[in-house]
Amino acid sequence: MGNSREPEQGSTESRNQKRTEMIEEIVIREWEQFQHVKNEGGREACQDNWNTFHIMRTSQFETWPDSLLYCYCRDLREAVLSGRNLVMEKYARMMEYTAPEQYENLKHLLPELPFGFQKRIDQILTVYREWMLEHREHYPRLSARGRVLFTEEDSEWETSAETYLRGELMTYSGETLERYLEFVLDCQRQKKNLVEMTDEFMVKHYGYFSASDAEERMP
Repeated sequence: MGNSREPEQGSTESRNQKRTEMIEEIVIREWEQFQHVKNEGGREACQDNWNTFHIMRTSQFETWPDSLLYCYCRDLREAVLSGRNLVMEKYARMMEYTAPEQYENLKHLLPELPFGFQKRIDQILTVYREWMLEHREHYPRLSARGRVLFTEEDSEWETSAETYLRGELMTYSGETLERYLEFVLDCQRQKKNLVEMTDEFMVKHYGYFSASDAEERMP
């Protein structure tokens, strides 16, 4: 597995290659951690579906700036050294909303969130809620094929996109979360919808030309 390094100057081709390699390292490291997530009902089918996992996670990271990719890649590398499983922590954090009784029995095992984390996470989620509503309005069929949108729609059997993102943000280091907040606010200022940007990459992995093309052609 390649080394994650601070983004360097160089030719466009060289920078793109390093970026692709970093994204691939991140996704592989997440997949390895995902394999060790234990569920009460046994192993989930999605834990054996590398292709879907790779497309979904790659599509997200393809929207990120290099500096943010570097920070998160470093988080994953340091997690291995410290014996943490960030993917397992993410799913455990989600249980506060989807399975609160079970969460009460395991929350003492999770790292305490640093001061100021929750405020930053709430800022990010506020923007994302607007983006998700906008995405549903622009691409209703695409949106309907994904998760339910909001935490208030969570159940024991279904986790919303908002709760999923919250759980993930809680696993980031302080620097990664700060850079992610900056990225989200920058997208908002530029009137870019990060949910739609991610979908543009995702549908292309599935052979469509664009999100609009997928919206029209999907059965």
